[in-house]
Amino acid sequence: MSEAAKLTRGSISGHLVGQTTPMIIGVAAMMSVGLVDAYFIGQLGSAELAAMSFVFPIVTALASLGVGVMVGINSVVARALGEGDMERAQRKASFGIAFAFATGAVLGLLLFALVTPLFRLMQASEELLPLIRAYMVPFALGFPLVLINMGVNGVMRGQGEAKRTSVISLTYAAANWVLDPILITGAFGFAGFGIAGAAYATLISWAIAVALGLWLLRSTSLPFRPGVIPQCNLRETLGPIVSVALPAAGANAINPVGLSVLTALVATQGQAAVAGFGAGGRLQAFAVVPLLALSGAIGGIVGQNWGAKHYHRARQAMWQAGWFAAGYGLVLAVLLFAAGEWFARFFSDDPAVIEQFAQYLRISAWGYAGFGVLITANGALNAVGKANLSLIQSFARVFLVMLPFAWFLRPAWGEEAIYAAELAANVLGGAVAAYVVWRVLSRGKEG
Repeated sequence: MSEAAKLTRGSISGHLVGQTTPMIIGVAAMMSVGLVDAYFIGQLGSAELAAMSFVFPIVTALASLGVGVMVGINSVVARALGEGDMERAQRKASFGIAFAFATGAVLGLLLFALVTPLFRLMQASEELLPLIRAYMVPFALGFPLVLINMGVNGVMRGQGEAKRTSVISLTYAAANWVLDPILITGAFGFAGFGIAGAAYATLISWAIAVALGLWLLRSTSLPFRPGVIPQCNLRETLGPIVSVALPAAGANAINPVGLSVLTALVATQGQAAVAGFGAGGRLQAFAVVPLLALSGAIGGIVGQNWGAKHYHRARQAMWQAGWFAAGYGLVLAVLLFAAGEWFARFFSDDPAVIEQFAQYLRISAWGYAGFGVLITANGALNAVGKANLSLIQSFARVFLVMLPFAWFLRPAWGEEAIYAAELAANVLGGAVAAYVVWRVLSRGKEG
């Protein structure tokens, strides 16, 4: 067995803590960028904050597609290492990074061409469209940088190099923290670019992260080696990545697509509801950072052990992760239910926005436990090559529960129907995911 497959040995709980803790720091740093963006954009006015509420689900959906590519690379690299095949792992790792760049270039060009019709479809007003374009056009052109970083992270996660991925994320976030006030609102005599400055800050920070990531990857067991890419058999190399990446990307993108539809429904309730819902979603994204980190960490642990045929260790990892996700989600719900208005005042001083923000948290927060179990289970399913099941679960959660609930109850309940739809989807989605992942992992039998 390869010495690089370090997650196949030692304490499972130790690996969960060791891989998740640095990822919490890294994911928290990444999520903080959204909060810092929202804070400085909020200084520009409520129109700019509302524009970002439309932008947020689209940017999240695109990032989710990138996460799918990262998960695909993570899955095939981890399993190849678990099987002890270093040469195959190296080919998959280098090819995966090149594939991530190509995917980012295609998606970025599509986004650039479709910005205006896409946001008109989301019911963005003519007043907000220029603000939305000011952010989305530079973001679209720089999107390949996002995917290269995802590719590098996928290779590192497959090796269990959580600390290195966190260093990259912290560097990206720190650059963004410094650049946001300068490029958005202005500083040191510079006027700033307004909402477009948030996009410029993001892209400069991604460029820094990519350079650091490629440098850190050089000292791992699987550095980026473009020379091995021509040696790759496309069927052997691209096929396994895509077979996980496409459904994983779809599963990750479905939730923000649903969020985009919910945002369009909230828009019928007024601009204050949109601003409160969007800002509340940003706080929620930050609050569930430990769950997101756990869902990322479990892939390498389950993948390496599954590749090494240590099936009992894979099941043990999922069991421990699932219980943590449920417990943390319930504790978080109590906190946000009690302190929603206090958090809202960090984003706006408009009483209507504060009320919508707090009401959203009071209702939706009780589904965080189910959401945590869902994304952790999906991480385990992706790791063993069952990303299609993650996709089916995510599709059913959004299109069979969340959107019908919001659509049919909105006339009677108003915006509260939309918030309750998210709660129902997370509770049911978590329960179904727990059942499915346990059935799949129970099929592995040591020889």
